[in-house]
Amino acid sequence: MEEKRASKKDLLLITSLIFGLFFGAGNLIFPVQLGQLAGGHVWQAVAGFLLTGAILPFLAMLGMALTKSTSVFDIAKPVAPWFATVMVIAVHFSLGPLFATPRTAATAFAMGLAPLVPAGYQQLAMVIFSALFFWLVYRLTMQESNLMKWVGQYLNPIFLILIAVILLLALIFPMGSLQQPVTGAYQSAATFQGILEGYNTMDCLALLAFAVSVVYAVQNMGFSENQVPKLLAKSGLFAILLESFIYVATALLGVSSLGILKVADNGGTALSAIIVHYTGNVGIILTGVIVTLAVITTAMGLSASFSQDLHRVFPKISYKTWLRVITIGSFITANAGLTKIIAFSTPALMVIYPFALALTILAVLNKWVKQSSLMYRSVVGFIAIPAFLDGLLASPLKETNGVAAVASVYHGLIPLAAQGFGWVVPAIIGAMVATLIAWIQKKKD
Repeated sequence: MEEKRASKKDLLLITSLIFGLFFGAGNLIFPVQLGQLAGGHVWQAVAGFLLTGAILPFLAMLGMALTKSTSVFDIAKPVAPWFATVMVIAVHFSLGPLFATPRTAATAFAMGLAPLVPAGYQQLAMVIFSALFFWLVYRLTMQESNLMKWVGQYLNPIFLILIAVILLLALIFPMGSLQQPVTGAYQSAATFQGILEGYNTMDCLALLAFAVSVVYAVQNMGFSENQVPKLLAKSGLFAILLESFIYVATALLGVSSLGILKVADNGGTALSAIIVHYTGNVGIILTGVIVTLAVITTAMGLSASFSQDLHRVFPKISYKTWLRVITIGSFITANAGLTKIIAFSTPALMVIYPFALALTILAVLNKWVKQSSLMYRSVVGFIAIPAFLDGLLASPLKETNGVAAVASVYHGLIPLAAQGFGWVVPAIIGAMVATLIAWIQKKKD
């Protein structure tokens, strides 16, 4: 049977799906906040942000394609099946009902509806809004084949048109110059700070998680299993390039805004003020529409991939049952508030990200690594302790005397540990140890 040829329209639709799934409100608000804080050091900060916010997510998509993996489980399986199961649960629950999915509704409410609701009714309004939001997500993702139609064809193109209008207005009528004051850590380590900010987008984790949903959607378009990896790599590149352009544009928008505005408490507040500046009172409604479109596509992707992947690992529990778990769980967590969600997510991300990044890099190097269990286990084993230490030092416990003492030793012994990258050197050592063991075994044979 002859395989279907991918047309330009097909590539555009898959690109729109990939972009729409992982580009949420966080991808808009974090670059704006970075721009306001980095000021005149914006280019150094953006370079770091693009590394973890754009390049690594593309490598995740590329790694999935090169290893012909369709899920987090597949890419982690060379370590051990039990580890792959743990990674599926850790990645999907952090992206799902615990952090990222609740953040979509909380961000949409905070930026779109909250300014219109009296202070005394904020909590009630949030409960009603989040209930409607997750009910809609559930209804739109109940049929797995709906994802391409709703996200790729409708919601994402509307979102891109709206954000393009704002960026065009900012280009024609800039609020100020790019030579603005530099704040905090951006004064001495703008690039490193940009790298850490890129973690907050969760995109590397998201693309590992979304792969299963994209694979199903592409196969539903009539493409064979053998065609999927190439289509993922090509469409993923186009999606990341579009994302990178928006990152740079919104970061510069954040810097320029300091010509009129003060540094905001967060990127959401800053973006709302910028939109209101250009569009007046209608800007509040426009902000709500833009952000809701951005987050509902991400919430749909997170919910679908959560349900598909966990159904594969635990087949006795149906797709729809897992979908109910994530929508109900996300509704409950979302009502804890956006600030609490972000505060609790940071330590968890600092633990999970090193494993996800190591697996991504090993997958990209698959031509040489060949999914060797020895290599995977050695690298993962060496980064385990630094990853958990990074998570501990990002938690509220970092202020206690015992943890502070551990931090002092850890930062003194391990290169880059003080910057939050203590896992990098151990990962390299793990790879070298595995290579040496493999060489010794080969000599013996």
